[in-house]
Amino acid sequence: MRVRSHKVEVANNSYFSLIKFVLNFNCRHKLDVVSCGKSTAKVQQAICSGFFRNAAKKDPQEGYRTLVDSQVVYIHPSSAIFNRQPEWVVYHELVQTTKEYMREVTTIDPRWLVEYAPAFFRFSDPTKLSKFKKNQRLEPLYNKYEEPNSWRISRVRKRRN
Repeated sequence: MRVRSHKVEVANNSYFSLIKFVLNFNCRHKLDVVSCGKSTAKVQQAICSGFFRNAAKKDPQEGYRTLVDSQVVYIHPSSAIFNRQPEWVVYHELVQTTKEYMREVTTIDPRWLVEYAPAFFRFSDPTKLSKFKKNQRLEPLYNKYEEPNSWRISRVRKRRN
């Protein structure tokens, strides 16, 4: 694997710029610099609180669906979590190539959306379905030449003579 020195240099400059910004910000507001260590949940929560409008849930048929506009999107193949395919994610940007790909993706807990953006998300009552979901309800297929309830699993098989 070849690493391009220009890309490494840009990444280092970005990293050091970010460190400088955080240190200046913390100094100005008299905050302590604290590392998250191996517990990345706080960082993921911070990202979720800022990018909650870019949340997506895994779609059983294909890729992911964005929560805001139900657009079908996919995790970019260069992403570190491409092979993991988590259930819930937030992303930074969408890139259109052969498909619509999410870039800079991280996993989230869906409860964080309700916690950090209560004006946009809320827990729903599982016993009640929205009109949209009711319209999506699956209807059983049936043969128009048979009885209306013949599709049911509990029906008794007809005996052949």
